[in-house]
Order: sequence, then structure tokens, then C-alpha cells
Amino acid sequence: MNIAQLLAGSAKTFPDRPAVSVGMEMLYSYKALQARVAHVAGGLLSLPGVVPGSRVVLYMGNCSEYVEILFAIWHAGLCAVPINAKLHPREAAFIIENSAAVLCLSTDDTAQAAATAAAHCGQGARCVTVESPEYLSLLGEPAVPQRSAHRDELAWVFYTSGTTGRPKGAMLSHGNLHAMAQAYLCDVDQVNEFDALLHLGPQSHAAGLFCLAHIAKGGNQVLPASGVFDIAETIDLVNHYPQVTFFAAPTMLRRILDSSELPRMDVSHLRTILCGAAPIYPGDVRAALKAFGLRFWNGYGQGESPLTITAMPKHQYRDDGSAEFSERLVSVGIARTGVEVRVADEAGAELPAGEIGEIIVRGDVVMSGYLNNPEATATALRGGWLHTGDLGSFDERGFLYLKDRSKDLIISGGSNIYPREVEEALLGSPAVEEVAVIGVPDPEWGESVVAFVVVRESMQISVAELDALCLDCMARFKRPKRYCFIDALPKSNYGKVLKTELRALIAAKV
Repeated sequence: MNIAQLLAGSAKTFPDRPAVSVGMEMLYSYKALQARVAHVAGGLLSLPGVVPGSRVVLYMGNCSEYVEILFAIWHAGLCAVPINAKLHPREAAFIIENSAAVLCLSTDDTAQAAATAAAHCGQGARCVTVESPEYLSLLGEPAVPQRSAHRDELAWVFYTSGTTGRPKGAMLSHGNLHAMAQAYLCDVDQVNEFDALLHLGPQSHAAGLFCLAHIAKGGNQVLPASGVFDIAETIDLVNHYPQVTFFAAPTMLRRILDSSELPRMDVSHLRTILCGAAPIYPGDVRAALKAFGLRFWNGYGQGESPLTITAMPKHQYRDDGSAEFSERLVSVGIARTGVEVRVADEAGAELPAGEIGEIIVRGDVVMSGYLNNPEATATALRGGWLHTGDLGSFDERGFLYLKDRSKDLIISGGSNIYPREVEEALLGSPAVEEVAVIGVPDPEWGESVVAFVVVRESMQISVAELDALCLDCMARFKRPKRYCFIDALPKSNYGKVLKTELRALIAAKV
């Protein structure tokens, strides 16, 4: 079934309910949004070279048009290729060319970059800016009926961040996206037409996919009028809408928790805070539970298995006073509905509880492979399982604990050191705001541990104090051999710490 049917169904059942709002004002009802989607779909198919199956790049910042374009692409039988609006034109050019996109849609803030990127591509993808008369003319084209789609047809190609080389395009089908939306409704919330999903993160990433479950049930897609993540505005919107859910990467969550504006929030209006995209630490989870109650949800997924590998249900954060509860704060939860998750050794054999290995996944949400990259596909999907590249372990009850990316594992003197363990120790000081630990080449030990530390404003901490934090809870060989104090950790637009940049920073100083 075409994933666009999620919108068509809600337009029939909830025609007058808000579908897209900007700030506190409804922009389109479900009936109006469905009509616009059908016309934009017809407009897209009227463009030269655009035929069912064509790939369409969305090189766009967050905007009210994002949802209608996404569903118009699917309605027309096309395939969406989202690009983060902050990517460099050369990075975007690779994605446009690799996906063989025939059309690139942009917003005013990305229009010049899109034109530059398209100019570097041999196939000459057409560029259309959504604020332009050309886009408005698409709305003037006759509406077309929704095209049927097989569950295995491509719907979304998500390009990985490319931290270890060129990004790879994870191919996600209509069936994959249906499975993802259904798992949300099983494992997160029973969404209804009075819900509002507030888009604070890029619609090209998690926020753009979280919308599917909400649209399936008639929920309102709300975009901040400012177009940016502003804490005061976020709180105003939570106070305005009765059942608000939003996605916040750990860095965003920490900013909200630290804000003097937080006491203004009417927490009774908050349904769920969806967290993920980067590790979250126990102190932040405790602070979130204290501020919001059992409205916090933490999930683990990848672009190759979007948003859906494991998750910690909200009710599992209820403090029962047990030692298990404190340990569970750092878990990413249990396997999602319809997903099998294992921790395996190098041969792919399942490991018992407590042992660390690679996390492997299979289920209807897992991609079919990487676009135009059979070698990477064969490596990632060997044995019928998605090999995530993440290291973790299960406890006896099936709660998963992430350790690190396999490529971030530090081997010093023949011993394994997991950066996250060191990071959690250092975050035991209230003076430490953020920390990232990496391994660097060492002629004697193979690798040595280096910690990059961000100290909270108006506070201080010494190297001796940092050492003491580590020695208090781990073996001496695991403690950092070097501490680098920096103003901020380099992060991707999704909130992930860019350890490749930290390694480059060390290499430049050697």
C-alpha cells in the first residue's frame, strides 16, 4: 500500500481537523492538505523527466510545505531523497548524483546551495524553490489520483552521515515506512486527532518520519513560527496545544532542562518527549523525569532501520527504588514490536546476557540495502541481519545497553576500553557540561585515551579532579592520558558528537 494512504485516510475521517499549523495558527485542514498534495503530485509529474519511480531531492529547511511535498512525492509514485539543509553543496551534489535525482526542491535558504550542487551533477537535476512562482504553478496543475505502490517499492532514500567516507543511501520502501509507523503506535503512544507533533528538529531526519504515525491518526503537524529551536517559543506552543509530542536530541533536552523558562511550561499539556540520535546520560534522564514525569521516551534506531530497533517505554522509567531501576536509566530499552535484536560475536553467533558484541537486527522495518552500493549492502546485511556497527549488551530481562560504535572502541595495551564508560564517569562532576572520549595512536600502547571536556560556565575543575572521578569507578588503565578543555563539542545537525573532528584536532596538534 502506498504510504500516502495514511494522509488520504485521515483526510476522509478528519477533514476539518488541523493537519499543518505554524505557531498557533492552523494553515491547512486535512481536507485542504490532501487537495494540495493531489495537485502538487500532478504538478511534479508534469515536469520534464519526472515519471513514476523518479527520485526527488528535498534539500530544504523546515517549512510548512515539507509535509505536502513529501506526501505529493509518494502520491505520485515517486521516491523522496531528503538532504539536511545544512550540508555543503558538494555533499549535496554527491547525493543528487548518486541517487540519480531528476528534481531538487529547495527553500529560500538553500536555493543557492541547491543550484550549485545541481550544477556539479552530470544529469542536470532541475531545481525548484518552494517559495517561487514555479512551485505555485505546480499547485495549478490538475490533481491526479494516488498511484498504487507495492510494499517493496522505494519511498525514501536516507543518506548516512558519511563519518567513515562517502555517505550511503539506505533504501526504504513503502513497507518499511508502514512498519515503522505501526511500531510507533504500538510502542510509543496511541495517537489521536487531538495530538500535536511539534517539529523542533530537521524534517529531513527523525522529525520528518515521526510525522507518519501522527498523520495516520489525524494529528496536527506544528512548526514554530520562528523557524528555529527557541525554548521560550517551544514552551508557549506546549502551553497552547493540549497533547504535544516533540523530538529532542540530548543536547536540545539539556538546554530545555537548564532554561530559566522551564517553570512556565504546563507539563499537563505534554504527551511525550522523544529522545534519541545520540547517547543520553543518567543525570539528564533523572532531570527529565523530575521535570516532566513519565513523559520521557528514549529510542535507538539507525537510518537503515529508521527510528525502530529498541526503546525504553515511558512506564519503565517509574522509580521502584530498586538497583535495577538505576541501571535501566542508561538502557535504550527493549526490542521494538516486529523487530528481532541480538548481540552477536564476530561470526554472527548470539551472545548471552552480559557479554558485549555487535548489535544485529532484522524485521520489516530494515532497509533492503544501499543504493548503488552492493559491496556495502552485502557487508551490512550479511546472514540476513542488519549489522549496525554498534556495540552493546543485553541484561537478563532483555534491556539493551549501548557501549559504543565498533569504530570508536579503544584498544590500549591489548585491553578494550569503551569511551562511553569513561564519559559517564567524568560526567559525575557537576562542573562537567559535556565530554567526549576518543582513542589516539600511541607508540607504546597502540592507543591512548583522550578526553575532550566542556566545563560549565562559571565553574572550574582540575585534571586531578577528573582523574579522581575515573579512578573512583574504573580500572586505572582506562582513565584518560590527556584532557583537552574546549568551549563546545563539534556536533552534526542531528546532535551527534563528531569524533572524527576531534581526532583531526588532535592530529593537527601532534
